[in-house]
Amino acid sequence: MKKFGRIGKCAAAVLAAAVIGICGLGYFNPVLAAKIPLIGKIFEKVEEDAVYSGAYTDKITVLTNEDSMGNLDTSNYTVSDKGITLTASEIYCDGYSIFLTVNIASEDADFTHIPEHYTGMRAADNRTAAGFYVSGTWSVDGSSPEWLQNTFDGAVIDSHTFAGMLKINLKEKHTGSGELNLTINGLGYDDDRMLDGEEISASHWTDGSWNIAVAFEANAADVKTIEVGEKKGNITLEDVVISPYQVIVHATTPGEQRELTDDRREKLLSKDPNMTDAEMLELLGWSYEPCYTICFNQDGEMLYADMEMAGSAGFAVQGKEITTLHVFIYDNLDDWTQMEQEGMHSSAAQKAVLAKEIHVE
Repeated sequence: MKKFGRIGKCAAAVLAAAVIGICGLGYFNPVLAAKIPLIGKIFEKVEEDAVYSGAYTDKITVLTNEDSMGNLDTSNYTVSDKGITLTASEIYCDGYSIFLTVNIASEDADFTHIPEHYTGMRAADNRTAAGFYVSGTWSVDGSSPEWLQNTFDGAVIDSHTFAGMLKINLKEKHTGSGELNLTINGLGYDDDRMLDGEEISASHWTDGSWNIAVAFEANAADVKTIEVGEKKGNITLEDVVISPYQVIVHATTPGEQRELTDDRREKLLSKDPNMTDAEMLELLGWSYEPCYTICFNQDGEMLYADMEMAGSAGFAVQGKEITTLHVFIYDNLDDWTQMEQEGMHSSAAQKAVLAKEIHVE
């Protein structure tokens, strides 16, 4: 299945036992889609506690607006199957990722038992969000379909309603307008009443078909790309992208790179749904030399590290000010782990293959 950021699903559920419960906000009937009070305001609801947190309100495109009578027409952005209704609410694109909010509703479900997972750097941050799994593919403007890698990160509203944000990482930088196509074939969630089970991941899973198309506009405001082009050892730091909600470090390493075909990827996923592209390449003997990246701002605050893939490492800004960025890239996971545990002034800083101070402003 998928992972909640850097915390696996089982780990997320175990952590949930130690974090706060979920509060309902009143009864909701999913049949009354036009009356959903959160449509157009889901970012406002989840933006503080989601992994990729921040103030989205002045940058988003609201997909459904009220008419002169105060009614909402969600028909273009609502799909239903197997008793589950998904309604797209808002969208934002910084050119590198698409952030989409949705309302998930089911009359027969009890979402109040979805456990929460930590979204801050450490438990002491007291930041948590609920998660909803999604399986399927996405494409932009008719491009080849890509597998969905992330989950909906958000909040349980009541027994029948979940509001969340889905982050989709684009393969290439996008400019101008576009259309996102989601082809979802499965939705599911964990249950905190099954914490003692051997396998609780997506204990409530539904296969179905939820397909939706959403127009978007890439918003380049406040997005900076800083060219670096520095090579040390076997690693080249190409550039760093800084947007209001994420930092992306582009670094390359030597090694044979080949493109996985959709058919080959599907066959490998049928054997192990958790397998990443990097693991597939390694299994096929097409492995590349991995690198492990960690970033700090000018105050020594570590940025939340999300999934790192070949050529790209992503970090959540989470409202931190970034005027200077300190990037450390390792070829040894143990050194990276020591740096993460001890902070920017760890002795492991000297073990980085490449260390770079980047002035943003």
